Amino acid sequence: MSEKSYTAPNLTLVGADHVAAYRESAGEVGYLWNGVPTLLLTVTGRRSGQPRTSALIFGRDDEDYLVVASMGGAPMHPQWYLNLQAHPSAEIQVRDQRIAVTARTATAEEKPRLWRIMTELWPNYDVYQARTERPIPVVVLSPT
Repeated sequence: MSEKSYTAPNLTLVGADHVAAYRESAGEVGYLWNGVPTLLLTVTGRRSGQPRTSALIFGRDDEDYLVVASMGGAPMHPQWYLNLQAHPSAEIQVRDQRIAVTARTATAEEKPRLWRIMTELWPNYDVYQARTERPIPVVVLSPT
């Protein structure tokens, strides 16, 4: 996928505003973002020990939830991913359902299959990967 095929998302609902709207409406507002499903991921800050929540596009692989640590193709990993590496126990909210999960980075063997699942939902992930030299991780969130 070339930069020409990049589709700019509507950014009227992002960051803390997305999280707040999702929480306040039990997912009625914010579950669908630019036509794709999102969840709220709450992780433990690796330095602060405080909960940190991000709204992320997600896919499914059987019982597991999949998210991509893309940060739009930035050269560094997103903070939520670094926090999960330090503390893999987390919580997700999908619509009004809260689920305890354990996170792990997809292995090199399984990543191509999981990447395809995610790029079928959000083709821009291929563009994000082209923007950076770091391998963008796919994170598997398994209900506990």
